[in-house]
Amino acid sequence: MLPGHRAGGVLLAVFGAIAFSGKAIIVKLAYRYQVDAITLLALRMVVALPFFLLMAAWAWRTLPPLARGDRWRIALLGGLGYYLASFLDFAGLAYVTATLERLILYLNPTLVLLIGVLFLGRSVSRTQLVALALSYAGVVLAVAHDLDVGGSNVALGSLLVFGSALSYALYLIGSGEVVERVGAVRLTAYASTVACALCIGQFLLLRPLDGLASLAPQVFALSLLNGTVCTVLPVLAVMMAVARIGSAQAAQIGMLGPVSTIVLSVFLLGEPMGPWQVAGTVLVLLGVFLVGRGPTKSGRQAVRKRSA
Repeated sequence: MLPGHRAGGVLLAVFGAIAFSGKAIIVKLAYRYQVDAITLLALRMVVALPFFLLMAAWAWRTLPPLARGDRWRIALLGGLGYYLASFLDFAGLAYVTATLERLILYLNPTLVLLIGVLFLGRSVSRTQLVALALSYAGVVLAVAHDLDVGGSNVALGSLLVFGSALSYALYLIGSGEVVERVGAVRLTAYASTVACALCIGQFLLLRPLDGLASLAPQVFALSLLNGTVCTVLPVLAVMMAVARIGSAQAAQIGMLGPVSTIVLSVFLLGEPMGPWQVAGTVLVLLGVFLVGRGPTKSGRQAVRKRSA
């Protein structure tokens, strides 16, 4: 592999990790302009939908047709892994800091591991048990810090974001066989298109369309950034990075995500950062790193694929 080719892959992975994590910063900034999660999520998906449709059209023209069973599976995965996970995440961000949101979402590999052990009969190593203990101890420290600063609503927000992480973990488990048959690009394009349709449909059912006229211009500008820089571009960047440097190294670079969220939340949002939250972040990162080094395929897959 040429050095420049590898360096380009590393830069793409770095950009993808930081851009994905920037979503929480964008959402928190938008909430300052009296917009709700349903509206904000719909605006994000309106921006992202044309790009996913282009990806879907390319897949439809260049790849063999899907089996009927896979069509329904992809629709279900899109609703579970992208729509529900995104909605719960946006709703939770109304109550918790961007840093805490990113730490909870980063528990995905541990949730995949736990579901596999508890319900699918998969084995777990001693290292992975230690990793689980470290990860959840770190989240407890971070939640305790935010409860002290933000009050009881932090508990509600944490549960919503944890529900998002759990929803995406179920998506990862369910997508394992499907992605091998249909391909990662096609699954991402089709499932994301389904999620866009659900988010936009939810807005049309629950919110008046003329309410958009009362939104601040900043909400639309932030949604444009969210739908492009923090949604579509990171998806493409990570795919290109994996092709150049492999999924393992791309996953390790993805650990920059929570760190970048901390830095951005302090400087752009003015969120408080105490020693307990720093300690919690270190524990979560260490635990997820150890889970990613474990033998289970599902744990590695979750580290590799988390993007929400």
